[in-house]
Amino acid sequence: MEKLYYIDQYLKDFEAKIVGIKKIDSKFHLALDRTAFFPGGGGQVCDLGELNGVKVLDVYEENREIYHVVSEDISDQINVKGKIDWDRREDGMHQHLAQHVLSGCFFKLFNRNTLSIHLGKDISTVDIIGYLTEDQIRKAEKMANEIIRENILVESLVPSEKELENMNLRRDLPNTEEEIRVVKIGDLDINACCGVHPKKTLDLKLIKIRKHEKNKDNTRIEFLAGERAIKDTLFKDKVLKDICNYLSSNEEEALNSIKNLKNNIDGLNNLKRKLEEDLIEYEIENMILNSSKETDLTIITKIFNERSIDYIRKLANRLVDRGNIICLFATINNNKSNILFSCSKELEKVNMGQLLKESIKEIKGKGGGNKILAQGSGENIDIEKYINSIKNKVKENEI
Repeated sequence: MEKLYYIDQYLKDFEAKIVGIKKIDSKFHLALDRTAFFPGGGGQVCDLGELNGVKVLDVYEENREIYHVVSEDISDQINVKGKIDWDRREDGMHQHLAQHVLSGCFFKLFNRNTLSIHLGKDISTVDIIGYLTEDQIRKAEKMANEIIRENILVESLVPSEKELENMNLRRDLPNTEEEIRVVKIGDLDINACCGVHPKKTLDLKLIKIRKHEKNKDNTRIEFLAGERAIKDTLFKDKVLKDICNYLSSNEEEALNSIKNLKNNIDGLNNLKRKLEEDLIEYEIENMILNSSKETDLTIITKIFNERSIDYIRKLANRLVDRGNIICLFATINNNKSNILFSCSKELEKVNMGQLLKESIKEIKGKGGGNKILAQGSGENIDIEKYINSIKNKVKENEI
C-alpha cells in the first residue's frame, strides 16, 4: 500500500487498482494498491471523496491496510480513479498544523506542554497544562501569527530509532512498533505525529483564539485556523459595522455608545420598577376597596388585559399577605387566558391547586399548583364567566 498523502499532501486526484474487498453490513470496504485518501490519525479526521464517481463514506486503516468504504460494489472495475474532497482535507491540515504551532508557542514562551487536543468540525481545542492568563494567551496568539508570516518550512520526517533518541521532542514518543513520523516546524516545534500537514506555515493564513477557559487544572484554548479563521473574522467585521451603523458611531466610539445605551436602559428599568411598585400599591388599595367581603373572608377577582403573569402573581402575593384573602385573577393576551388563584396561608378550608385542577378540565385548559398558589391557561374561553363560577364555588364551600 503506497501512501500518496505522505508523498504529496496536495494531491487531489490519483489512479489505483483494487487489491482487496470486504463486504460488511451492505457496505463495500475496498483496499487499493496506492491511495491519496488519508485514513485519519493524530486527531485529524479521515479524507472523504469519490472512487470512480462513487462516494467514499469512510476511510480507515486496519492491519496496515487502508480501506475505503463505499455503498456500491465497484470491484469488477479493478482500475479506479480517486478524487479527494479537497475542502475537507485542506481544513483538516490547517487545523492540525495550527494546533502544532500553538502548542509550540505555549511551550516556547511559557514551558507549558500540551495535554490533549480536539480537532472538531467547527471548532478545535488544545488543552495546555496549567492555568494561563489572558495576557499569556494573547502573547502566544501573536507569536503564532508571526510564525505564519515567516512562512517556515514544515518537515515530515521518518527517523530511525537512533535518530529519534537524539531528537529533542516536545512530548514522549508513542508506544508502538510501527514507524514513527515526526513533524518539525523550523526551530519552533518538533513532535511525533502521523497527520498530514501543509508544507509551509503561510498556508495557515491566520490563527485566531476565540476563547479560553479553565478545564480542571489546565487551560482549554478554542481556536480557528485557515479559512475558518478568515470567515469568522469577516463575519465579525460585518457585525461590528452593523453595530456602528445602528449606533451611528465609528468603531472607536461603539463601546462607549453601548455603555451609554446600557446605562439608559438600566435607568429606565429602575424607573419602570418604581412605577410598577406604585401601580401595585394603588391597585391593591383599589381592589380591597371594591372587593367582595364575606364575613372575615375577602374574595378579589380581576381580569387584566395585556398584563404579564409575573405582574399579577406579584400583585396576588402582596394581597394575600394581608390575611384572609383569596385572589382569583386572569390576564388575557390575544386569545390566550392565563389564570392565577392565590390565597392567604391561614385559610385552611381552601386548596387553590385542587380548585384549579377540578375546574380547568371544564374549559379544556391545563395547569396545577399547591394549596396556596395555582396557575393555568386556556384558549378561546369566556374567562369572565369562568372566574365568576370559581368565585361562587368558593362562596358555597367556605361561607
